Amino acid sequence: MIPEPFYTPDNCAAAYELRWSLALFPSLPLPPSDQWLNELKAATERDHIRILEQHLLPNGTVQFLLSTQPTVAPPAIVKSIKGRLQTVLRPLAAVGFRRNFRLTSVGEASVKVVENYVAQQLEHHPLASHRSQQLLQRFSLTFNDVELTEPLNSSHGQYVLALHIVLVHGSRWRTAEPAFLEKTRDAILTAAAKKQHRISRLSLLPDHVHFTLKIRYEVSPAEVALSYMNNIAFEHGMLNLWMPSYYAGTIGPYDMNTIRRNL
Repeated sequence: MIPEPFYTPDNCAAAYELRWSLALFPSLPLPPSDQWLNELKAATERDHIRILEQHLLPNGTVQFLLSTQPTVAPPAIVKSIKGRLQTVLRPLAAVGFRRNFRLTSVGEASVKVVENYVAQQLEHHPLASHRSQQLLQRFSLTFNDVELTEPLNSSHGQYVLALHIVLVHGSRWRTAEPAFLEKTRDAILTAAAKKQHRISRLSLLPDHVHFTLKIRYEVSPAEVALSYMNNIAFEHGMLNLWMPSYYAGTIGPYDMNTIRRNL
């Protein structure tokens, strides 16, 4: 019998910074955006997707900078923007879209900056005991063979999807017990293998954990974070380990300043 999950969207709050760059390829030039953009923004808000910026390139490509809530999966982003844009444009022009698209996760900082931040967590949170500090070095892992910005291709388009996840022990409970930390580490790595995620950095601290990973395109950031919370709790004997919250942030090949300069 599969145990009921401790952590669900109903009982966990999310802190999040989820931003995406979406490129669509119209079959015909689009009308000027002042004729349709405000209506599109209002429509996509109903899907928990916010259009932050929009730009038409000389080759006809339309680019969007978007933010989403954690429960929105990447395919739903594309479906919402493309479908609602076609509806909004219908009275103006008979514009279709090619099947291909590119959706890229982006963050305030680039992948490399965030990976370095995660790898240096032990330096940011030094312990009083030198022995404990040395012990925790074993739980700061780097997987150099994992490239988070390598694209994933679906039958309809291309995704570049990477997240930074942070989970915190309830009441900031602390432990440097090796057996406990090993179980947490192994639960994360086992879950990642089962879900076909690729972890590039993992840092376990006495009261919280950071990791960066490449995800599959079918699942939302909320599903990703909650699944790890529940898998780790299960491996610890259904221990109610975590605060009823998590942090999920998108990261990508470019930081926000670069994205803004190109939009």
